[in-house]
Amino acid sequence: MWLASFYGVASVACFLAYAIDKSAAVHQRRRISERSLLLLGLFCGWPGGWLAQQTLRHKTAKTSFQIAYWCSAVANVAVVWWLCTLF
Repeated sequence: MWLASFYGVASVACFLAYAIDKSAAVHQRRRISERSLLLLGLFCGWPGGWLAQQTLRHKTAKTSFQIAYWCSAVANVAVVWWLCTLF
């Protein structure tokens, strides 16, 4: 249960970061770095990042970002699965 809660909180934070970055892009303001977005996803926020990408149509056309995003999501799932098998 705690793991699902952690993913939920991290996903909400990641979704909000994508929304803020999308707004900044539209209004030509300072952006959130791609590295920060990817790190939020890596630390269990990737479901929220995916939902934000689909909902906001943000960061979906940049192939290099998509590759890095999915690599970070797979890495997160692999590490969490490995940790769960240890305990």
